[in-house]
Amino acid sequence: MSLSPELESTRQEIAAHARDYGLDFFEVIFEMVDFETMNQIAAYDGFPVRYPHWRFGMEYNRMSKAYAYGLQKIYELVINTDPCYAYLMNCNRFVDQKTIMAHVYGHCDFFKNNACFAHTNRKMVDVMANHGTQIRRYMERYGEEKVEDFLDTCLSIENLIDFHTPHIVRYETKEKPVAGYDDPQEDMPNFRLKSKPHMDKFINPTDYLKEQEQQYKDEQKAYKAQFPSEPFRDVLLFLMQHAPLENWQHEVLSIVRDEALYFAPQRATKIMNEGWASYWHSTIMTQKAANASEIVDFAELHSGTVAMAGKQLNPYKIGLEIFRNIEERWNTGRFGKAYDEIATYEEKKAWNKELGLGRQKIFEVRRVYNDVMFLDEFLTMELCEDMKLFTFAYNGNTEQYEIASRQFQDIKSKLLTSLTNFGEPDIRVTDGNFANRGELLLHHTHEGVDLKQDFAQDTLRNLYRIWKRPVNLETLVDDRKVRLSFDGTDHSSKLL
Repeated sequence: MSLSPELESTRQEIAAHARDYGLDFFEVIFEMVDFETMNQIAAYDGFPVRYPHWRFGMEYNRMSKAYAYGLQKIYELVINTDPCYAYLMNCNRFVDQKTIMAHVYGHCDFFKNNACFAHTNRKMVDVMANHGTQIRRYMERYGEEKVEDFLDTCLSIENLIDFHTPHIVRYETKEKPVAGYDDPQEDMPNFRLKSKPHMDKFINPTDYLKEQEQQYKDEQKAYKAQFPSEPFRDVLLFLMQHAPLENWQHEVLSIVRDEALYFAPQRATKIMNEGWASYWHSTIMTQKAANASEIVDFAELHSGTVAMAGKQLNPYKIGLEIFRNIEERWNTGRFGKAYDEIATYEEKKAWNKELGLGRQKIFEVRRVYNDVMFLDEFLTMELCEDMKLFTFAYNGNTEQYEIASRQFQDIKSKLLTSLTNFGEPDIRVTDGNFANRGELLLHHTHEGVDLKQDFAQDTLRNLYRIWKRPVNLETLVDDRKVRLSFDGTDHSSKLL
């Protein structure tokens, strides 16, 4: 359902305010929906045209119960496309709709301008509709249960991708064969240089030609023996290139990978994105759009949005406070060597160079940072104290979670660890012909947290279903190097 005339007029007003502040966004199409439709769309991550799968129904059921019991309410949903589509709940108050529209324009500006989204497909609605059509055709041709079972396997490892793939060329395009498959013979290059007959023995000495040929053979042998030539981060891409898949299986795996890459930038910028949108909805509403009769209702909605729970970080709050802090620091000149060398708190508090660079700086940050860079550079000790941040851990003696530390470095380290690689294990392919038997060997880069054994075993089992040969994973367990393996029947563990 489209917007009412009153809401459409308000939308135009807020869009004009957003542009006046310097926001730059694609056309935004707003749709009014009821709570049931909103939950349905949200269950599909904003794309109701996606392929059929039981997990979407499970997510819808969870959201519906949470809404019915008053535990959760989705005020809006916006997706990164051109044009951007945004959904509003029809039961929101009028002041809520105004606030949400301003929030949406902040998101759309971020989608269009942040570097992480530079290579995302802006026509993803059409792409996902095509994906849904493909999956349905495969279900009709090969059987719904067979296709869904393989889709389950692919979705269970959808996080094993290289999130930077759209931005850089990390791997050679030339593919190497898996052991056990036909290996195409490459012709020996001609090392002989052109020469006149009487000069040939001087320009092309026999010993030199033999040496070059032997060197080439040795290089080719080493090249083929090392497969891949370096740790391969995009496990799904490696499987697509080298696993013995049927055509339809290859396409299903490709669909899962393409959609995982599309959603990756949103995961990499969750704190920044929500903080940026919150900054602009509060700025537009308090300075331009909200009238005197609406300001209290707006304050109630805003305070609820940025409220911090006891054991969970609120990305709206963290992102908003950091953006505001950046603006204040660059307005007053509280950055750089001269400021950092100030010894006393009183001097730092009184420091004000009146540079007025805050707004320019936050637009720059919005353009080039992701969450890890954002928190690493701009989260300060003062902000941690103001937001009362702390780390917590489980105490086995009391059988309760307790505050572990309020130290700034502990808090920052914990945050960055949870955001690096989205807090998930860094797993890479190191050998596609392990033990010269066509087995798959992966390596887990240990960052201080052991793998969950049940999760690791399930992952190996699902990788085996795709690779169809034994799968091995090297990791650390209690600071000891261990190789976990699955041969299609049994799991095993070997201390290295």
